[in-house]
Amino acid sequence: VFACPVPEGKSGQQVVDGLQKQVEMMGATKSGNFLVDCETYQSNPQNVTQTPQQCVVNILHNSEHPASCFSVTESGQILVSDLLFEDLMSKLTMAKAGRESFYSQRKGFKIESRGQRYEVGDFIIKIGSVSLASNFRGILIEVEYCPCVILNECWNMMKELLQSMVGNSAETPPPVLKHKPDTVYTPSDTILQYLDHFNNFRKAVSAPPPSR
Repeated sequence: VFACPVPEGKSGQQVVDGLQKQVEMMGATKSGNFLVDCETYQSNPQNVTQTPQQCVVNILHNSEHPASCFSVTESGQILVSDLLFEDLMSKLTMAKAGRESFYSQRKGFKIESRGQRYEVGDFIIKIGSVSLASNFRGILIEVEYCPCVILNECWNMMKELLQSMVGNSAETPPPVLKHKPDTVYTPSDTILQYLDHFNNFRKAVSAPPPSR
């Protein structure tokens, strides 16, 4: 998963339209829409006596795996469960008998990548517009090579395709994958890449403007 820059003077939609035309000229066909979303919860320390520091849990969904819920802590630990986990989180965010809830949802932190899904040969390409609290923040491109689950064995092919879309930023694998080139790739690896980008978009919004 790589971020695609939006050149000055162009809108995000113009860049997305250009990318879609580019992959369609490669012979790619549309295969529906996709969505990856993330909501963030933080613990209320006064109700967690053993760990007074604040804990953060990110809950993500991927339309490619509609029956799964991905929960990621700040340390990068990930739990894959069914959607019933959301019922547990909803109970943990409910206040009881005058006490504050164990967790609360961070307001304005919901972020998602949504867009068109394409198939071309053995590749799946997803071009997503990222929105944070309903405001456009950037573009993410996901490329999957279906016959292979070991990064080292297919990276050169993926790099060639990615560089035609995002340039030299795809010279090396995403940071999340650099230390696991020979391990079996799983859906959790995709989720961790999206979360890494989502956090970068959030930081860009909260960063103070440059001094003049």
